[in-house]
Amino acid sequence: MWKKFRPKQDENVKNSISSNDLLKKNLNENVAQIKEHLGNASDLVIRFIKHKDDPCAFAVVHIDGISNVQDINEHIIEPLLTCKAALSTRSIKEDLEQTITISNIKVKNTLSDILSEIVFGNTAILIHGDTTVLIYDTKEFQSRGITEPTTQTVIRGPKDAFTESLRTNTSLVRARVQSPNLRLESMKIGEVTQTPVEIMYIKNIAQESIVNEVRQRLQKIKIDGILESAYIESFIKDEKHSPFPTVQNTERPDVVVGNLLEGRVAIFIAGTPYVLIVPVTFTQFFQSPEDYYQNQYIGSFLRILRLGAFFLALYAPGLYVAMITHHQALVPTVLLVSIAAQREAVPFPAVIEAFIMEMTFEVLREAGIRMPRAVGPALSIVGALILGQAAVQAGFVSAAMVIIVSITAIASFALPNYNIGVTARILRFLFLIIASYAGLYGVLIASLIIGMHMCGLRSFGEPYLAPFAPFRLNEQKDALFHFSIHSLVNRPSPANKKNEVRMRKIEEGDSSEK
Repeated sequence: MWKKFRPKQDENVKNSISSNDLLKKNLNENVAQIKEHLGNASDLVIRFIKHKDDPCAFAVVHIDGISNVQDINEHIIEPLLTCKAALSTRSIKEDLEQTITISNIKVKNTLSDILSEIVFGNTAILIHGDTTVLIYDTKEFQSRGITEPTTQTVIRGPKDAFTESLRTNTSLVRARVQSPNLRLESMKIGEVTQTPVEIMYIKNIAQESIVNEVRQRLQKIKIDGILESAYIESFIKDEKHSPFPTVQNTERPDVVVGNLLEGRVAIFIAGTPYVLIVPVTFTQFFQSPEDYYQNQYIGSFLRILRLGAFFLALYAPGLYVAMITHHQALVPTVLLVSIAAQREAVPFPAVIEAFIMEMTFEVLREAGIRMPRAVGPALSIVGALILGQAAVQAGFVSAAMVIIVSITAIASFALPNYNIGVTARILRFLFLIIASYAGLYGVLIASLIIGMHMCGLRSFGEPYLAPFAPFRLNEQKDALFHFSIHSLVNRPSPANKKNEVRMRKIEEGDSSEK
C-alpha cells in the first residue's frame, strides 16, 4: 500500500447545533428556534398560514435569493391557502403530500437537519402540533450559462464547458452517457460551508477498490469550508510535496466522459467549473480530446510534439547555461564565436542572465493573467518584445539568451494541461541552478533523481508512469502514440478486468449491410 501524507485536521470543528435537538409541538417555539440559530437573518422568509375557525397553523420557511419563489407561491403557498381543514395532524400531513405538486419531498425531525435544508435553498413547512417537518426541493442558485472552455480549447470537438452549478455539470455528463450504470454518490464536505460533492463513475467499468478509496479519502476531510476543487485535490492526492500533478482537473464534459469509459472516477464540487479525475498517469497530461476527433497520424504527431515541448521547456535554459559555462567544446566553433561576441558586453554570468530573463518573462506572464482580458495579451506580447529588445541593446543580456527564453516560453504554452506546464516552469529553475554548478553531469544526475521519483509516484494505486513503467504492451496504442479508434479494443488498467473489452474487434472484410 502506498504511503499517504495527510495534513493534520482540526477535530474540534463541531456544529453548534446538536443532532438530537428535536422539534417541539408548538409552532411558535420551533420558528423562534430557527430564527435564533440563523441569527434572525434579513433574507430569512417566514410566512404563517392559518385558516379561519381552524386550530391548525402552518409556517413556510425559506431563504430569499436561493429558493425559487415562483414555485413556492404556486405549488406551496396556494395549496396551503386552499386546502380544507382536517381532523388530525396526520391527515393534514397526508393531505399536504397529496396537494403540493413539488415531487421531491423529505421529512425531517431535527433542527439541525431542517436548518441544513433551509440554507441549501429548500423550503420547510412546519405544522402546529407536529414534531416533523416537510421539506420541499425549491433551491435555485444563480449561475452563469454554459459557455466555451477557456483553458482547454480545441478546433474540432464539443464547445460546451462546465459551470459553477453542480447539477448543470452532472447533467452535461448524463446527456452523453445515457446508461443506468452511471452512478452518482453525493456527500457534503465542510463543517461550515457544507459544500455538496458528488462522485461519478460507471458501474462494472470502474474498479470497486478505486471507488472505495475515493469515497474514503473524501470522508476523511475535516475542514471548515471548500471554496474550489483545489481544496479537495490537496487532501486526496497521494504525494503532497511532489511537483507533478497526480489528480487531473478539467472543464470539458467530453474529457470526463472519456475517462469514465476508461474506468476512472470523476469528482464534482459545487461552485467550481473544474471536475477532478482520478487515477491519472503522466501521459494523460499530454493528451488532448482533439486527438480522438481527427486522423490517428495527426493525433500521434501532436502528442509527440507536446512531449517534446515539455522537455524543451524543462531543459532548454539549463542546457544552454551548461554548454556555455562548462562544455564549450560541444558547441560548434562558428556558433560559439557568435555567442561570445554577443556576450562580450554582458556584465553577468550566463546563469544570472538566464535568471533575469526567465523571471522577467514570468512577471509578464503573471501580469498578463491579472490584467483585464482586453489588455492582458497586448501587455504580454508588447512587454516581451520591448523589454527583450531594450535589454539586448543595453547590454544586459545577449540575443541568444532572448531566443532561448522565448523558445522555452512558447514550448510551455504548447502543453494542453496547465498543471503540467507549471511543473515544467518550476523544475526549469532547478535545472538552471544545477547546470551552472555541475554542467551536463548535474543535469543528468538531476534527471535520474526526478525519474526515480516519478517511478515511485502513485495515483490511487495506479503507477504514475504507466504504461511505460511498468510496461504494458496493450496500452501502448493510446499512450505516446494514438492509434485509430477501432484498434483501441481494450480499456486501460484502471478499468474493471471483468469488463476490459469495450468494442468488438473489426475483422478485415467484415461489413454490415442495412
